[in-house]
Amino acid sequence: MSTTITPSLPVGGGLPPELLPSPLPAPSGPALARARRRHAAVAVLSALMAMVLFALLAFHGYIAWIIAHPYVPPLTSNPMEAKGLAYQDVSFPSASGRTTVHGWYIPAASADAGAASSKRTIIFSHGYGANREESWVPMYDLAGLLHRLHYNVLMFDYGYASHADPSPATGGYEESQELLAAIHYAKTHGTDQLIVWGFSMGAGTALQAALQTDQIDALLLDSLFLPSPDALYANIRQYLDLPRFPSLPLIQWMLPFWTGTGFNYIPAKQVEENAYPFPVYVMHGTDDGTAPLTTAEEIASRQVNPLSREWIVKGGKHELLFKVYPREYIQRAVVFLAQVDNAYKTAHTA
Repeated sequence: MSTTITPSLPVGGGLPPELLPSPLPAPSGPALARARRRHAAVAVLSALMAMVLFALLAFHGYIAWIIAHPYVPPLTSNPMEAKGLAYQDVSFPSASGRTTVHGWYIPAASADAGAASSKRTIIFSHGYGANREESWVPMYDLAGLLHRLHYNVLMFDYGYASHADPSPATGGYEESQELLAAIHYAKTHGTDQLIVWGFSMGAGTALQAALQTDQIDALLLDSLFLPSPDALYANIRQYLDLPRFPSLPLIQWMLPFWTGTGFNYIPAKQVEENAYPFPVYVMHGTDDGTAPLTTAEEIASRQVNPLSREWIVKGGKHELLFKVYPREYIQRAVVFLAQVDNAYKTAHTA
């Protein structure tokens, strides 16, 4: 009979000590010091990378916040103080209901006390970083001119310029709703013929609003700016020499956190390709460092109304066309308005 020898196991289970592998010797001396230095270096490097990433995100987040909340100075005057124009303070909700619009309504001048009130209104659509006064245009001078030409004038602040009810800048998305509300206000207060005079991003906003209403009879667009990623990056580069990548994608990603909207909400391509049914007058300078001339020319080239036109000013700078070339600017604008008025009268008396 053969006998099988079975090694005895510890009562608690597991392998007996004599069958376990020998433990590795713990590092000591120079080896232990090297391991500790290596671990410390990895920890420090990880912490530095996390700090750099946080700083990168915070920096671009701050830029996005500044874009959404530009500094706009408070109003310094009013139509009566600036030009002796009687006016009314007005306010109304935007077409979206998300913001409240505040402005001035300036009734047209009357030839005599018994003359009927004017049924023609021009709404000023101011640019980014400015309020309804927009002194460098200068807006009060234009308001005085239109008042004498027997136009009512509506001047108002977009939400990002409002100190009473501030809201973030959205590149025209919510601003177009505010402009639509201004148009509605004018129409419900006796306006038949309505024209929007836009400046910079206010001109781009006017084009966006015109996609959503048939209540506009003509547009004047001074230094037209239409928000797009390329235009945004070009303007940032005027102040900060940032690389396109990763700066532009990061800012685009962060803007919706502050505004609730992104560039995909702005119908830039539709605006560029649209032929509006009413007259459009595009006025732009060749030395405009803010709004690309190519965009203005592309939009102007799409227009088919026989009264539509463009005025490309050699050496003209952003929103300084009236201030630098006042006589020609006024002459061109007045002729355009007269032609629009004649066409409107012909269409509505036929």
